[in-house]
Amino acid sequence: MKIVFMGTPDFAIPSLKAVYHSNHQLIGVVTTPDKERGRGQKVTFTPVKKFAVEHNIPVYQPEKLKDNSEFIEQLKNLQPDLFVVVAFRILPKEIFEIPKYGSFNLHASLLPKYRGAAPIQWALINGETETGLTTFRLAEQVDTGNIYLQLKVQIHPEDNFGTLHDRLSELGAEVVIKTIDLIESGNYQLLPQDDSLASPAPKITKEICMIEWNKPAEEIHNLVRGLSPYPAAFFIHNKKVIKVYRTEIVKDMHLKLSEFHQTKKELIVGCGKDAIKILEIQLEGKKRMSTEEFLRGYSFIKGSDEK
Repeated sequence: MKIVFMGTPDFAIPSLKAVYHSNHQLIGVVTTPDKERGRGQKVTFTPVKKFAVEHNIPVYQPEKLKDNSEFIEQLKNLQPDLFVVVAFRILPKEIFEIPKYGSFNLHASLLPKYRGAAPIQWALINGETETGLTTFRLAEQVDTGNIYLQLKVQIHPEDNFGTLHDRLSELGAEVVIKTIDLIESGNYQLLPQDDSLASPAPKITKEICMIEWNKPAEEIHNLVRGLSPYPAAFFIHNKKVIKVYRTEIVKDMHLKLSEFHQTKKELIVGCGKDAIKILEIQLEGKKRMSTEEFLRGYSFIKGSDEK
């Protein structure tokens, strides 16, 4: 099948590699425009473009997707059989209906659960023990299309956003290839999503990342997992932002709300229920480090936590 792949970040790379190395024909890659980043305003490519350039695959980088007749014409001229979409922008109907077999998206949840921009983070933040991957035929409403395939994936207690993201990214490549082969065979039945079971996974904002010590330790622990290593949960102490990357729940310690218990090696904070031991931490402007290393040069006892 003649395939155009659409994606942007690292999450899309295993799927793109899998399509490239498959027996299907990868005729083009669509990704977001180059950006100027850093102090020198150096122009950087998306990970997807980097792979495409290295492998001599034609790259398309439209500034906008809606009402872009030139881009639509370019896509039609390719005469694609299928668009494969992994971590890209929202496609308008006039684009996703171009290919002979339409377009499908790989989503990092068991739809209809966790529709939206941040399904991996929210599954962890909500303390789920299972998530998964879904391929679905694109429809006008985001993440609502009929389902081709689903794969259940266990969430381990030690997982954070980084580890779960990487695992789902690798497994996603297998689901993408199985979906392409399924569509080519014509031997499949699309499964409609049950909207009554839908839950949201909105974009992560700075407000979501703020630790509120009045919440139970388990909730704070899961927030840290869901936001580590990026963008990271944080609290404010002496007007400085302190990011937290790894924690443990402490059940047998009775501390007042937001009270700090500090030894040479340990930092434990009182929560709405139980307490949290902070294991990895980063002070604004400094590098990430173990709590033991951090406490050699910082004390929480004199100051108090500010909201």
